Amino acid sequence: MTDTPKKPASAGKPPAKPVRPKSSRRRSREFAVQGLYEWLLSGGEPGVIDAHVREQEGFDKCDAAHFDALLHGCIAEASDIDAALTRHVDRKTNELSPVEHGVLMIGVYELKHCIDIPYKVAINEAVELAKSFGGTDGHKYVNGVLDKAAVDLRPLEVEAFRASRR
Repeated sequence: MTDTPKKPASAGKPPAKPVRPKSSRRRSREFAVQGLYEWLLSGGEPGVIDAHVREQEGFDKCDAAHFDALLHGCIAEASDIDAALTRHVDRKTNELSPVEHGVLMIGVYELKHCIDIPYKVAINEAVELAKSFGGTDGHKYVNGVLDKAAVDLRPLEVEAFRASRR
């Protein structure tokens, strides 16, 4: 037997990407999807849900104004958002997983109202939410639905992006 040194477990693997801290906007989306999840399941009072979410650890690190816009905007415009989604989903919105439904609501809300956020960023952020909170392949569904919805909600921006890639 020879005493050969063992390679560390990480030998041969590329170095791990450094972990970047989450942006305050990403945190606001995470808290908003949790609030929407609670609202979709319980139908509770938005003010009570808002207060409950604000008590969670780490809320102080989120963009509270963006959280307010997302949570309260999505709830106030739920029927309009669902109407925008209906054209692109394969079932009734009330039959979607509450996580994916909440993520899609945030995505559509940002596409409609947050023009300062590029449409690709709004879609990618929703996909990341679905990866964090949703089912195994839910992020693929979210990506496909929002990609189609973006054509309706931001046609000029989508066309400009597609033309730039030709």
